[in-house]
Amino acid sequence: MIEYEVTHSRSTVFYDKFERRADLKHQTHYCPGCGHGNTHKLIAEAVEDLGLQNETVFVSPVGCSVFGYYYFDLGNLQAAHGRAPAVATGLSRACPDKVVIAYQGDGDLAAIGTAEIIHAANRGENIAVFFVNNAIYGMTGGQMAPTTLVGQTSTTSPWGRRAGNEGFPLHVCEILAQLEMPVYIERVALSDNKNIMKARKAIRKALELQKQRAGFTLVEILSPCPTIWKKDPVAARKWVADTMIPVFPVGVFRDRKPTIPETTQPPQRSVAETLEIATGAGSIRPSNPAESRGKACTIKVAGFGGQGVLLLGQFIAEMGMREGMEVSWLPSYGPEMRGGSAHCHVALSQTRIGSPLISKPDVVIAMNEISLRKFAPQVREGGLILYNRSEAPENFSAPEARLICVPASEIADLIGSAKVANIVMLGALVQDTGCLPAATANAVLETTVKNPILLELDRKALAAGADYLQRRMAGKTAVSQPGGSAD
Repeated sequence: MIEYEVTHSRSTVFYDKFERRADLKHQTHYCPGCGHGNTHKLIAEAVEDLGLQNETVFVSPVGCSVFGYYYFDLGNLQAAHGRAPAVATGLSRACPDKVVIAYQGDGDLAAIGTAEIIHAANRGENIAVFFVNNAIYGMTGGQMAPTTLVGQTSTTSPWGRRAGNEGFPLHVCEILAQLEMPVYIERVALSDNKNIMKARKAIRKALELQKQRAGFTLVEILSPCPTIWKKDPVAARKWVADTMIPVFPVGVFRDRKPTIPETTQPPQRSVAETLEIATGAGSIRPSNPAESRGKACTIKVAGFGGQGVLLLGQFIAEMGMREGMEVSWLPSYGPEMRGGSAHCHVALSQTRIGSPLISKPDVVIAMNEISLRKFAPQVREGGLILYNRSEAPENFSAPEARLICVPASEIADLIGSAKVANIVMLGALVQDTGCLPAATANAVLETTVKNPILLELDRKALAAGADYLQRRMAGKTAVSQPGGSAD
């Protein structure tokens, strides 16, 4: 009986079955002769050899390798087109104990993703980037890519790339090597067995450096694309050797640690120090829901630019912070400095906030009619609408919410400045909902508003907004002079 010994098998970093399609469970979707298969194999073997399988996250791009997560038995994320370095940066910083791989093609990295790759490299992020360069857009039909060679034809350059019109092909390794922070950059080629072995070593080295958390590493891999090039696999590999390598020379472009000048880093500051809040008794509350005086609430503030819409949202968010709550503030505004639309989302919570985007707010503060009509329908059933007018506009109704008209602009004019209308609304919000203490609002104003005259106006506006709500409840809703009788 003949005994056989298995000396070579599929890497354990690959899944046993590829679940993308049941009829293709033992093969990938790549074309025969495609370089992605070789590259995947080299990455998987290196991850396995280095014992990194349980601590590696693979970021798939948009492109031919979009289905990388069906093959690699690793942590997997799918990034939007060109954004793999940005996603990888977030992963690396959130999980500094993980090895993060960003896998990209030339259209993904060198076209739409140019900014992401340059800035990730310039910051020296702890990520390994494997850049597959086949000089063409493969998945979408063979358009000219940033790395398409001069004279090379494509569906969008049937006459061949012309340097005078489309420019020369982009040399990514050479560009990134001019930066100070990358620790290792090399270009390799999948043209023959000798060069494939060099690619294997380069990929392994890039991952070894990530294991050491050494910094940014990138390996560019010149890869055949037989289908789009309209060549058989053997001819495609020969084209890599004879045509691509002379334009994109293989070799090491960076292999050193960056020299980072010593700087005096300021000490990390607490929330209280950052917000310039005194740390005495009663000035800032601990981040403990059981001890918070605030109530969970989601708020949308909307109006024209110049009405203090975003600032009001910031005030509310800072009040929540001082009460030990979880808070978020998400602004949205047009390009105009004044007169354009502006709104913001504010969340106050006793627990962690999953998303700063609010689709069904508890409260809408509308500083103008346009905002009222746009955002009032979003208020949850039983919610509150505070509208900056003395009465609702014609043909408006909000049957599922309470509508309270607060003539904040009129009140602000009586106080002496139209600028404080947003603070009048803040006073009304605090008075009606009790979501945050009025004392905290005053404390925020005191540390935020540096102009003593404006600070005094803001204090009056805060009190006037609360007073108007009290009068409204008592049936006295006429606008009154602050501290005086109704007009």
